[in-house]
Amino acid sequence: MTFADLNLNTPLLNALDELGITTPTTIQRNVFSVVMSGKDVCGIAQTGTGKTFAYLLPCLRQWTFSKDKIKSPQIFILVPTRELVAQVVENIKLLTPYMNLIAVGVYGGVNINTQQIEVMKGVDVLVATPGRFYDLAMNGAFKTKTIKKLVIDEVDEMLNLGFRTQLKNILDFLPPKRQNLMFSATITEDVEALIETYFNNPVRVEAAPTGTPLENILQTGYEVPNFYTKANLLELLLTEDETMTKVLVFAATKQLADQLYEQLELKFPGTVGVIHSNKEQNHRFNTVKQFKEGVYRFIIATDIVARGIDVAEVSHVINFDVPDVPENYIHRIGRTGRADKKGIAITFITEKEKPLFAAIETLMKYEVPVSPLPADLTISDELTEDEKPKIFMKTDAIKPKKKDDAGPAFHEKSAKNSKVNFIVRHKDRMMKKYGKPIKRAPKKK
Repeated sequence: MTFADLNLNTPLLNALDELGITTPTTIQRNVFSVVMSGKDVCGIAQTGTGKTFAYLLPCLRQWTFSKDKIKSPQIFILVPTRELVAQVVENIKLLTPYMNLIAVGVYGGVNINTQQIEVMKGVDVLVATPGRFYDLAMNGAFKTKTIKKLVIDEVDEMLNLGFRTQLKNILDFLPPKRQNLMFSATITEDVEALIETYFNNPVRVEAAPTGTPLENILQTGYEVPNFYTKANLLELLLTEDETMTKVLVFAATKQLADQLYEQLELKFPGTVGVIHSNKEQNHRFNTVKQFKEGVYRFIIATDIVARGIDVAEVSHVINFDVPDVPENYIHRIGRTGRADKKGIAITFITEKEKPLFAAIETLMKYEVPVSPLPADLTISDELTEDEKPKIFMKTDAIKPKKKDDAGPAFHEKSAKNSKVNFIVRHKDRMMKKYGKPIKRAPKKK
């Protein structure tokens, strides 16, 4: 099947032809007809399976031109991160060069007044993060009654990030007569509750369900003793492997990402970037842009931010740390091997991380092969504070006093504090000082 076999109009087919995309992915093929029927949809798809186009194509196919002077959104797409907002808006623009359609993306972390002015000029497709959408809606920046289609992308991540209340407020706020489309990599209890409350008998469309390792991604692992050996191995691989042209390195925390960046920038000056939630928005967008254009050979990122990075032809994904949540591993490696291209995923595993990696293998029902460490790798003996063994000194517990041993609540004053004030006559004071009475001089008249 090709896109020509779907019920797409000429503007969309011409746009796909210019992009060089002819064959729909499984999720795109299965979702299209269901969305076109007007039914609610629950799409279960991994990262890298083409789900953004899966919901954009039918939504854009059913979009109708509005003659209103100031357009209000017909399609509303809700995503968890700023990067994902930018990515979806970019995809809409790629699909609509022959359509007179306005797409606007809004997100937090920047001036709301600037975004409000842009939205008030008119918008057909609004892409937003939960908080910023709600703020703009409350400010009256646009009409919500015109929204015909609601798309919630990465809903599992949205709930993980704590948007549950905002999401429910938005769903209650929108017009009840609408089509709901939801896409998620995992169906948790919270996601199920959301579907039961707000969706109308949704059709479930499943493609490459969570836990299935993507066939076009070669996975391998390295067992390493500690953090500094991991850093040495990363440097060695980047130095010796010329096929690592676009590498995405995942770090567990923002602090670790910065630490790795400082170390690798010395070795690979000008070719490495770092991106996490503490970085300013312009820095994050610029880093992704430099990565896409090939200025940066590799970037270091955390899980949350990396959800919105859609870079073509990422050659390798390196898990510097094993993720705590097994599903996040699927999201990570899904950044490579996109659009039916081959990709490579490498994971560094310490002894402490082996149980976490075993949980990932159980989820995937696949055992990742472990490669031997390179012969020229420097094994470090240095340990971080977290890796150093903790020494617990046995101390004798101080026994509390028994009630019988306790002293009275009140006690006698000391000799110093038990003095009593009394008046001393001048005559007596002088007798004590001079040994004889000293009379005062008579007062002058």
